[in-house]
Amino acid sequence: MRDWLTDRAFRTFIGAARLLPYRWRVPLMGWIMRTIVAPLAGHKARIRDNLAHACPELSEAEVRRLCKSVPDNVGRTLIEIYSGQDFVARAQKAKITGPGLEALEQARADGRPVILVTGHFGNYDAARAALIGRGHNMGALYRAMSNPWFNDHYVKAITAIGTPMFEQGKRGMIEMVRHIKAGGVLGILTDLHAAGGARTSYFDKPVKTSTVTAELALKFDAPLIPVYAIRQPDGLSFEIVLLDEIKRGDAVEMTQAVNDGLEALVRQHMNQWFWIHRRWKIKNPVWRQRKRAAATMGP
Repeated sequence: MRDWLTDRAFRTFIGAARLLPYRWRVPLMGWIMRTIVAPLAGHKARIRDNLAHACPELSEAEVRRLCKSVPDNVGRTLIEIYSGQDFVARAQKAKITGPGLEALEQARADGRPVILVTGHFGNYDAARAALIGRGHNMGALYRAMSNPWFNDHYVKAITAIGTPMFEQGKRGMIEMVRHIKAGGVLGILTDLHAAGGARTSYFDKPVKTSTVTAELALKFDAPLIPVYAIRQPDGLSFEIVLLDEIKRGDAVEMTQAVNDGLEALVRQHMNQWFWIHRRWKIKNPVWRQRKRAAATMGP
């Protein structure tokens, strides 16, 4: 019942926002997220914890700025994903740049598959929409939401941006492999904590990262290229950047190279990465102190 009620409230909220013109609804959702949702959901506290752990050198003024601008980007990303063709049309106007673009186009000319690795930065689905608009046969791997009612409309929303989509699981993996073997492009988000992932580093702190993108690239002889959509100063448009193709080698080393490339980009655009995620679930003393404090508090 709680999942159903949560979903119905969300549907009503998103439905109301979609009644507004696109150029209004996107900044409005950013404002709602940073001023209402983020404080109530504890996102600002989590952003502070992450920044204290990963970037203790930041000034208090910069931390306060990021506590506002990070949720703003998250809110914009959320409503963009639910904006269908309005969002797709905007994303397909994006400039596509970067040293990895040549490798991507060469692979298409050669009929080779490509593994694109991305993260929760800017709006990750803008890159998918833009590349599909350029004629690339790009699919994406996604994880089903735990709330089945929410998952139903979420899958419809991301599918409206482009297909094919492959759900994590046996059937999705089979379809994904067929897509890769046929020379398709596959996009995967890997900047979340992975319980069974390899011990790597991010912002010079230990993390566990999935090595699936590197393993797929090695198995199917596919270029592994990081791609990110950088939100532009107008808050509505994007630049799609494809970084250098990751040098082939050990899967863990390749994964670390992906982490390093994302970190370098985040340091240039600190407000565009989703600092609300619990990326550092190992050796984060800030979280442990907060957890101990919560456990000892009375009713």
